[in-house]
Amino acid sequence: MKFTCNQQILSKALNTVSKAVSARTTIPILKGILIKASDDGKLILSASDLDLSIEKTINVDVVEEGSVVVLSKLFVDIIRKLPNEELVIEASGDNQVTIKSTKSEFTVVGLSSDEFPSFGMVEEDAEEILLDQETFRNMIGKTAFSASIDESKGIITGVLTEISDNMLHMVALDGFRMAVTREKCENNGQKKFIIAAKIMNELAKIISDTEEDRMKLLLGSKKAVAVFTDTKVVIRLLEGEFIKYKDIIPKEHKIRVIVNRADLLDAIERASLLAKEGKNNLVRIRLEENLLIISSRSEEGNVREECIISKEGENLEIGFNSKYISDVIKNIEDEEIAMEFNTNINPCLVKPLSGNSYEYLILPVRITGSN
Repeated sequence: MKFTCNQQILSKALNTVSKAVSARTTIPILKGILIKASDDGKLILSASDLDLSIEKTINVDVVEEGSVVVLSKLFVDIIRKLPNEELVIEASGDNQVTIKSTKSEFTVVGLSSDEFPSFGMVEEDAEEILLDQETFRNMIGKTAFSASIDESKGIITGVLTEISDNMLHMVALDGFRMAVTREKCENNGQKKFIIAAKIMNELAKIISDTEEDRMKLLLGSKKAVAVFTDTKVVIRLLEGEFIKYKDIIPKEHKIRVIVNRADLLDAIERASLLAKEGKNNLVRIRLEENLLIISSRSEEGNVREECIISKEGENLEIGFNSKYISDVIKNIEDEEIAMEFNTNINPCLVKPLSGNSYEYLILPVRITGSN
């Protein structure tokens, strides 16, 4: 195998593909990237951790077709640090890979491409879904952070995506908070799938690197394939029944507060600097007339913050993990938000002033005494 290509184009393609390389695998070949040069001037780069597989195609000048697997971290670092010029890359019969620029020459040990796993494709009867890329990417950002990061939690490490009645719903939860977003889409029928949140985040990054308006998703029963002009992403779907999230959302509230989102975020983040009580980032929120009062304390000191609000209902004192509130507010763009409460042991519901484009549920932390 031998080809020449531009350093920047190759480096950018490697950056995309390396998202599928597992750092924790004990299988040596999965630490690598498959490089395949064909006589039609195409270079196909592939990587897989068996849950996520990415294939990227770029145009190069192929002198001799062939394939080899290179260790991802070393190869990506070498290409990244070379100057922006034409590179010559060649693999010998014993899988030694030579990388040449004008003033540099590296030789690294490769692996046989015969050992690289096949991606596999979705079933023949896979459904084709067309999605607006920007909408899909934004919805991932507004939900995936709420999924559980504990691998033992199974299905709730994933993000549920539902399509019904020309609406796209995305849901994630971890037992302490829940995120629900909704947007219009052009797909009829009913479809539902669950993808691990960490894979959704990688997919969002890939979408950010493309300049297309729409994404084609081939949806099978066990795998989904996101298809872009020069990139293909094969994703293993999570199997199992997602929690009935609609049953968790409170249907009624006793207290409703309208508050400036940016003011609340700033106040929460300042209060979190001293939110060490009980090691759960506790902040206390007290609702009094037209004030939302935030307080926290630690051995180092204490803090009190005030936000002007519009309130319907009685006064309330309730505790929260400050990170859970700030994570939610960071992902909302509205100038003002509504917060709905019942008691200090029931979850808070954060939603827009009108409509239902998003709903965030945050469980409280039990508080004792007074600040």
